Amino acid sequence: MNALAATSRNFRQAARLLGLDSKHQKSLLIPLREIKVECTIPKDDGTLATFVGFRVQHDNSRGPMKGGIRYHPETMAWILDEYSKFHGHSPAVVTGKPIDLGGSLGRDAATGRGVMYATEALLTEYSESISGSTFVIQGLGNVGSWAAKLIHQKGGKIVAVGDVTGAIRNKSGIDIPALLKHRSEGGSLEDFYGAEVMDAAELLVHECDVLVPCALGGVLNRENAAEVKARFIIEGANHPTDTEADEILAKKGVIVLPDIYANSGGVVVSYFEWVQNIQGFMWDEEKVNRELQKYMKNAFQNIKDMCKSQNCNLRMGAFTLGVNRVAKATLLRGWEA
Repeated sequence: MNALAATSRNFRQAARLLGLDSKHQKSLLIPLREIKVECTIPKDDGTLATFVGFRVQHDNSRGPMKGGIRYHPETMAWILDEYSKFHGHSPAVVTGKPIDLGGSLGRDAATGRGVMYATEALLTEYSESISGSTFVIQGLGNVGSWAAKLIHQKGGKIVAVGDVTGAIRNKSGIDIPALLKHRSEGGSLEDFYGAEVMDAAELLVHECDVLVPCALGGVLNRENAAEVKARFIIEGANHPTDTEADEILAKKGVIVLPDIYANSGGVVVSYFEWVQNIQGFMWDEEKVNRELQKYMKNAFQNIKDMCKSQNCNLRMGAFTLGVNRVAKATLLRGWEA
């Protein structure tokens, strides 16, 4: 089941738990606005190519809509400049900007840092901590590398990591700063001196306390879920656990912290950037990180409270919390179907 189908399924289940009628469900599912654009440009060989783009704005009942276009900061700077030509200086129109144009400090590390804070919150709930726990991290892009660095700083023992080139392990713990330095200098995992090469297919089922998939969607599925040895899974990637794997892991007693919460740090700090732009007052990085920690901690508690009231797991607790907030806002604003 792909991410869209899984999200729709989770929405319907959350709506049932909340007792939303079919009209209200439909009003929440249908996007507020969809825009389709076409751009025809000449190619180097003289032919024309047409590219189609879509912009979907789903719901603004709780305020301005937030989306992820994931462009480079200089591309973001161009968007700011183009919009400001027609509307005056408008730094809050887009986030992810260069620092000198109103971007937020701490943004690069935000998603990985949020993963670390989410991990802290979950382990604390079970009277455990990052320090003393063993970790396996799949993916060493922006999210995975920052999560690895910050978990290592907190005393977590990362016993195996993997990226698109392969996977390595060290039962005594990998020296993450040395590994990241090695990769920044052009080195690959397989020639890193501080660990042994392992079969990449075994990474997700390697022995550990906490598994952190930070790469692709659907990597945990019915083919490997039964073999997972971790007690906790922190979803740093988008939709790394498919629906069938979710059911298998639940039966095994594995606790899955869902992506909708666990990898939200980047979105939260984008919100902080918007707030700073509106205020015209920029925060230092310490304040950004402190506020992110507070938001992640409070959000986890809100999810746990919803899990208790609805007798559901963490994924459904997060979905139910979000759907309930939007549903209430639509009713309060008189948008009932």
